[in-house]
Amino acid sequence: YVLSQSQEMSTLSHVVDAVFYGLKPAVAAIVVEAVIRIGKKVLKNNVMVAIAALAFVGIFFFELPFPVIILAAGATGFIGGKLWPRTFQVIKQHGEGPADEQRAVDAAAERVRPSIARSLLVSAIWLTLWFAPLGMLALCLGSDSVYVQEGIFFSQAAVLTFGGAYSVLAYIGQEAVHRFGWLKPAEMMDGLGMAETTPGPLIMVVQFVGFMGAYRNPGDLPPLVAGMMGAVITVWVTFVPCFFWIFLGAPYIERLRGNLNLSAALSSITAAVVGVVLNLAIWFGIHVLFADVAEVRANLLTGETTMTSNSDAEKNLTAADSHPQTFYRPHVRWFWPAWSSTRWGNVVLLIAALLLIFRFRQGMLVTLGSCVAGGILLYAIGL
Repeated sequence: YVLSQSQEMSTLSHVVDAVFYGLKPAVAAIVVEAVIRIGKKVLKNNVMVAIAALAFVGIFFFELPFPVIILAAGATGFIGGKLWPRTFQVIKQHGEGPADEQRAVDAAAERVRPSIARSLLVSAIWLTLWFAPLGMLALCLGSDSVYVQEGIFFSQAAVLTFGGAYSVLAYIGQEAVHRFGWLKPAEMMDGLGMAETTPGPLIMVVQFVGFMGAYRNPGDLPPLVAGMMGAVITVWVTFVPCFFWIFLGAPYIERLRGNLNLSAALSSITAAVVGVVLNLAIWFGIHVLFADVAEVRANLLTGETTMTSNSDAEKNLTAADSHPQTFYRPHVRWFWPAWSSTRWGNVVLLIAALLLIFRFRQGMLVTLGSCVAGGILLYAIGL
């Protein structure tokens, strides 16, 4: 909340700027570490590497929607697992835990047996809780309302939380910044940076995105009230689906644990997630290291090419930007940083963060704290 207000009202602006000066390079290094960590678990053969590479090319250069990449990877793994099981079943099933834990699991399974009647009842309750607020908002404010758009979009993101928060945040950043125009690129980086430092799961950055999107498109409401409503709706549709999947799927977990086809599909999805998170790392790194970054898009159907700098994008954020294109238009996208705009202080801090993580094996808190302290010093001397 404080971060959201400081973005729009310049509250504690110098303090926030100084903190984030060092925080952003540290987060960029942490995302790089996440790419390597996930990659070591799943990139066990050339097929998995190829899936990761295709996912990266698809989302970074062609801006394919994250759901399309996940569905394509899952289908590839499911089919490939039937034809070449050793290649695609990279993620191994968990074995049984300690005896006491296993007895507790077995007892719970005996108490709650899967049935169609139970599944329908659970679905009716939780789908009502999930979508009833969105329906009321649509009736009162219209389907084009930013609150309804946020509710639908973050519901989609909640359903597609494969690969952890980083992969979903890559999708949210792509859509919230470039498609919906709810945030500036720099603000999305601020949100990611704050999410790394605050208690709670990383996915809580969605509250910041929801606040900013509604604040900029308040309609007839005061911007602060609109922003708080957007944040509440966003958090609601992000976490209610979690309980829905838990109550609906828990009785089936034991049956699914040994499903080799599911294991193959999840292996391919996890490999694709490596490419998606690599996309986030590069996007984040480019915007951290350069103040002026041009984004070039070439339409593959018409051949038309457009170029927009991040400064232009920030100037053109208006309420009209909240009405995104409905259909994906095939295009190629790449970034063109202005080398004269290199932020040398961030270069130093990024190198320091990478050394702390990979050379000195320091944890996240030490890395973040060291970079924030260094960033405050560099900000104070004007570097």
